[in-house]
Amino acid sequence: MKKSLLTSLRCPQCKSELSLGDARSQYDEVESGSLNCSGCGATHSIVAGIPRFVPRDNYAENFGFQWNRFRRTQLDSHSGQTISRDRFLKSTAWTPESLAGQTVLDIGCGAGRFVEVALSFGATVFALDYSRAVDACRANFPAHPNLHVIQGDVYALPFADECFDAIYCLGVLQHTPDPRQAFLSLPRHLKSGGRLAVDVYQGGWRRALHTKYWVRPVTTRVPQERLFKAVERGMPALMGLSRAVSRIPAVGRYARRLLPIANYEGLYGLNEQQLREWAVLDTFDMLAPAFDRPQTPRALAQWTRHAGLEGVEIGQYGHLVARGHKAVV
Repeated sequence: MKKSLLTSLRCPQCKSELSLGDARSQYDEVESGSLNCSGCGATHSIVAGIPRFVPRDNYAENFGFQWNRFRRTQLDSHSGQTISRDRFLKSTAWTPESLAGQTVLDIGCGAGRFVEVALSFGATVFALDYSRAVDACRANFPAHPNLHVIQGDVYALPFADECFDAIYCLGVLQHTPDPRQAFLSLPRHLKSGGRLAVDVYQGGWRRALHTKYWVRPVTTRVPQERLFKAVERGMPALMGLSRAVSRIPAVGRYARRLLPIANYEGLYGLNEQQLREWAVLDTFDMLAPAFDRPQTPRALAQWTRHAGLEGVEIGQYGHLVARGHKAVV
């Protein structure tokens, strides 16, 4: 944790300022210590250079497990593709030039696939995740001068109000206990005129057609490591099944989508090893999360109205997207 992060952090309980205690530092980086609240007296730990504002065991631990196991898989710098960059630009509609020099909050950063994109555009990025995926994110970008990594809760964000130029949250809200409340927690931390973009799974009648929802009542009860090993061991056979279904004349490519298998063959230019890694990662991601709550355009429209956002756009851009900006005061 950089000492400069203190100016943006606040106690998630009472929003008072925090001070460092028992800090062990190396140059500008605080590797361990505590953050002490001047208001309510709460104490939060700094472990492995990351401020920790959540309990170690929480509903998102499957994400911590998978992102530390697949730390680099979805980084464009690792895949040699522009998958994460393309999704970021499509979902946010922001330009690289518009993010240069901006202060940006990534909600649900995972291992940092979109962090890498925002950093490449010249933004200063605050990367927050509820799970131990933050350890993977920090390991992917060691000592980056424009990156702050925080383990925190979207419902009790440990930041000052009105401190970010932009906030994005891609592929995360549907995996929270209350997606609407998670969304509504974000605008208060935007500066006047600040931009917000989220994307979520599409809800409605399509959900009933996806077979992952037929098996999740079982898979979410299986211990994570056991489920992961089953997915990893079974992936050669599962990919074979997916490929066989794809070859059915006329309907194969549509029928393949009904299988709870993340098969990106023919979509992203990934090699065989990469296809296998992405398949294991995203199939596990379908089956393991405690919450999976897709949303509708109507729901997103209601959220943005309640938040008072302006210039709102809602549409299908790969995922269901909502974006807009805070009113200029």
